[in-house]
Amino acid sequence: MRSHLFKIIPFLAILATGLSASRDRPNIVWVVTEDNSTHYLKLYDGGGTVMPTVERLAESGIVFNNAFSNAPVCSVARSTIISGCYGPRAFAQFHRRSVLVPLPDGLQMFPWYLRQSGYYTTNNSKEDYNYIKGEGVWDESSNKASFRKRQPGQPFFHVQNFGTTHEGKLHFSEEQMRKQKTMTNPDTVEVFPFHPDTPLFRYTNAKYRDLHQQVDAEIGSFLTQLEEDGLMDDTFIFYYGDHGGVLPGSKGYIYERGLHVPMVVYVPKNWQHLVPVERGTRIDGFVQFIDLGPTVMKLAGLEVPMQMDGRPFLGQGITRDELNKRDTVFAYADRFDEKYDFVRSFRKGKYKYMRNYLPFNVDGLQNNYRYNMLAYEEWRDLYRAGKLNPGQAQFFEPRPAEALFDLETDPFELNNLANNASHREVLQSMRAALREQVRTMPDLSFIPEPVLYKEAADNPVEYGRKNKVRIQQLNAVIDQSLRPFSHAEPVLQRSFSSGDPLKRYWALVACSIFNQEAAGFGETARKLAHSDPDKLVRMRAAQFLSMLGEEDPRPVMIGCLKESETIEEAAFILNTITLLHDGGYPFELKRSWLPGEWFEDKQSNVSRRYDYLQGKL
Repeated sequence: MRSHLFKIIPFLAILATGLSASRDRPNIVWVVTEDNSTHYLKLYDGGGTVMPTVERLAESGIVFNNAFSNAPVCSVARSTIISGCYGPRAFAQFHRRSVLVPLPDGLQMFPWYLRQSGYYTTNNSKEDYNYIKGEGVWDESSNKASFRKRQPGQPFFHVQNFGTTHEGKLHFSEEQMRKQKTMTNPDTVEVFPFHPDTPLFRYTNAKYRDLHQQVDAEIGSFLTQLEEDGLMDDTFIFYYGDHGGVLPGSKGYIYERGLHVPMVVYVPKNWQHLVPVERGTRIDGFVQFIDLGPTVMKLAGLEVPMQMDGRPFLGQGITRDELNKRDTVFAYADRFDEKYDFVRSFRKGKYKYMRNYLPFNVDGLQNNYRYNMLAYEEWRDLYRAGKLNPGQAQFFEPRPAEALFDLETDPFELNNLANNASHREVLQSMRAALREQVRTMPDLSFIPEPVLYKEAADNPVEYGRKNKVRIQQLNAVIDQSLRPFSHAEPVLQRSFSSGDPLKRYWALVACSIFNQEAAGFGETARKLAHSDPDKLVRMRAAQFLSMLGEEDPRPVMIGCLKESETIEEAAFILNTITLLHDGGYPFELKRSWLPGEWFEDKQSNVSRRYDYLQGKL
């Protein structure tokens, strides 16, 4: 492939023109590629793809070895970036959103503050926010937006998005695979140990690497505009991926391959005093997407709003020592299109703790858009045929309630150390850190999405404040699943008698995790399944009874589905129906059970589930 590289060497020789930035403040440009993790760039991994444009940016900038999206999918990740806030405390953690929600009281999307201070703010062109945008965020946000439209001398903040590496680019057919050869030799690519080593996986991997080379050339073409306008000496350029990669089991999942992103910051000659290291340096300190907005504001000389969770990692006063001491990151994965989940992770240095609150919702559960990728289909077919080794099969099996990984020795998170006695102290420390995070935010996902939709959408942060103690109590109920059953049993018994339906709900989830150990609660679950006034409690009770092998869950599940009051509630119930369907309880559903308007959008979560369950894919 011919590389349209912008010319790094002549940068220093280019004279400022009439279009140059104000000397008072730097320009800032974000170059954002979709669906990339560090695993595919030679800049980070010896087996990765050469990306000359990005590598030359690095020569005159900073490479962040440990940059992370807080969420492994675009709308949630981008909502985190634009707000500087953790998604689960603001009802912005679901992809795709059930409703647009307001930002925390008094907070604006961060470009608004830049624009108010005189910056020209532009975005070309993806937004994909879960928040209500409000007025005055961008001077222009469209596929025609350009920093070149600003007033002479006006500083600018510009975002340039590139979709070349997006997941959809790997939705090729078998015929296309036969006819379209890749530039990357499939025989030379690294196949991850959790993937089957097949010609299809190798071809998909090679094609994805080709797309990285293509997007690198596109970035080079874009950056020539800055070069032609004589702006390189006054413009910070951030290159990063908007979350992890898209080979199966990456995007949408909270593993490092879904979170660990490339990030390079080109440092302009006239503004080196705003960064704590020399150009050409690599930094090991951890940075997160919640930090990106605050960092831009700091570089622009603005105060960071107190409502933001992030901290600047560049700008006046930030020291190298402070930056390198950062070693923690918090991440979250919830609903991913029609596939529901609730996973949180906390990483500190080389250790990563993962908490699966709904561990029976297997990673490989049907998600229609994902399974448009042939490699996903093949992976599942091989699993069902019993042709995968244990590491490759994990994706399709129930997960542990908690996991601990040493990423230095186990970068692909295949060896769970949670039950390893030599790591008990680390486990307890990491567990406590994550528990403190979700309890203090507080994490709204302890309230199921259909309930949040009805109760919290007007002001999610205020809702969380008012329900903080309740959320902490719900967290305490489900965390009984981490204790010996003999210790958890009395707490679960009290929870079943609670007037709060969500305590009963989470007690049933805990029993499902204990499985046969909790068989003594079978009669309690039977009563709840057939008489509890809350349909989500009845749903979880029926699921638990099916795990015990005591009752066919289908009559209760169908009854709950028919009683759905909102499309969000129906989709939530359909997720468990799909899990049961694939696990040996086939369902035959009728569209007449639900309002017809819920099927008008062919891509709604209800439509997608019905299409799969009725064999229409």
